[in-house]
Amino acid sequence: MSSTSTDTGAQGQPGGQAGPGPQGDVVLEVRDVKKYFPLTQGIFFQRTIGHVKAVDGVSFDLRKGETLGVVGESGCGKSTLGRLLMGLETPTEGSIKLLGREMAGLKQKEMRRMRRDIQIVLQDPYSSLDPRMTVGDIVGEPFVLHPDALEGRKRREVVQELLDVVGLNPDHINRYPHQFSGGQRQRIGIARALTLRPQVLVCDEPVSALDVSVQAQVVNLFERLQEEFGLTYVFIAHDLSVVRHISDRVMVMYLGKAVELGNEDQIYSGPTHPYTQALLSAVPVPDPRMKDRRDHIVLQGDVPSPANPPSGCRFRTRCWKAEDICAEEEPVLQIRDRSDHPSACHFATVRDVIHASDEGQGT
Repeated sequence: MSSTSTDTGAQGQPGGQAGPGPQGDVVLEVRDVKKYFPLTQGIFFQRTIGHVKAVDGVSFDLRKGETLGVVGESGCGKSTLGRLLMGLETPTEGSIKLLGREMAGLKQKEMRRMRRDIQIVLQDPYSSLDPRMTVGDIVGEPFVLHPDALEGRKRREVVQELLDVVGLNPDHINRYPHQFSGGQRQRIGIARALTLRPQVLVCDEPVSALDVSVQAQVVNLFERLQEEFGLTYVFIAHDLSVVRHISDRVMVMYLGKAVELGNEDQIYSGPTHPYTQALLSAVPVPDPRMKDRRDHIVLQGDVPSPANPPSGCRFRTRCWKAEDICAEEEPVLQIRDRSDHPSACHFATVRDVIHASDEGQGT
């Protein structure tokens, strides 16, 4: 099999659907997206001596009403991918189409208009809100750039309605962020993201800074809003149990690459890539009696530098299955003979990491 930079989906085409899932119209189409950050040397006369390959050839389709979970270790490129989808970073190569329109190369006015259809919920509910602005000003700020989105209604009325939708008291519209808890602040961020009625929400680890009990409340809020407003999510997280709860499909990333893509059952009950299997084996078991009945995969070595990734398969330096072909030929993300969903591994084989005896208790 020859190496290629384009990830291949379940139907042999880039970004194809993996297993059963929502079959609505494609709202976000990502093809072979790359983002390289230059490494420079010198003070007065800087020269490029290399590149950090933060995202390197990721492809997928996102359908209306679907939730795509993106998981992986810190530094794998998840958040950079989210910024690319938002147009906050410009791709080095590749294509990102929102509602059929290419985002790259748009002028500022056109990009501003397109951002009405895609918004972001940030990770830190403390630093993502301006402490000098009231909640009403924060949530209503998008109307400054898009006054036509009010559709003739009063701004205060719309903001209070949004606060009520996310579970906050509309009478608190004149309060400041420091007067709210962490979970309440994240709800303010969600209300702000909903202001312009977007079709796609990029959720960049939106619950990782919250307490476990509050996490559950916010995740349930996301699910309710998706049903109520017909939203489509890209849900970035490192908590595998949260991703399993909310996602229709899951994409696993490692060192800038998508290494496995499938629906929730395929990824959690039948992972085929060694890296995915290692991630799942590290998920804590709520029942101590089940601890010794699960696979424990301990990876050796450190994550390689994205500025100098290994040849061939990027996971081979930590993989127990690695052979010569892994260094010589980069595996393509596609369905293998022994799997039913795309995996970027020459030796992809289903491994039941979460055994039937404790399956369903990890969520």
